[in-house]
Amino acid sequence: MQGKKNIAAGFLFLAGFMVYGFVLIYLRDFAPGKEAWIADYAVGRHFESRLAHVHGNLFAFINIVVGYLLLRLPIGSASAKGISWLTLAGMLMPLGILSEVVFGLPPALVLVGGLSMVGAMIWFGVVAARLRLSGGGGRS
Repeated sequence: MQGKKNIAAGFLFLAGFMVYGFVLIYLRDFAPGKEAWIADYAVGRHFESRLAHVHGNLFAFINIVVGYLLLRLPIGSASAKGISWLTLAGMLMPLGILSEVVFGLPPALVLVGGLSMVGAMIWFGVVAARLRLSGGGGRS
């Protein structure tokens, strides 16, 4: 049943980072001192805040897709479990970016999350290339 937790976590993470997107809109358009926020559009905390938002939504979507594919494709349980956990761990990257912006923490979570997501994608790519699918009229 590998993949179900990726889908659930992906949708919850997506919802959280969508709400965070509304916070960013508030800061840009309505907050007191919005002019300073707009002036720093491409640098510093503003840039990293947007980076967290984009990667949070992207990694949430990747988890949803990976989860669905893990449920549908005939992948061995060890690979499915490893890919699932690495993809979930990938969500540490946007959380790490946020923790840098909000708490001034070092980028350890960014590195762990980024490497986990890249590892999961490489692993899934190798496994998918080796799959032998039957039926459906497509190539195997």
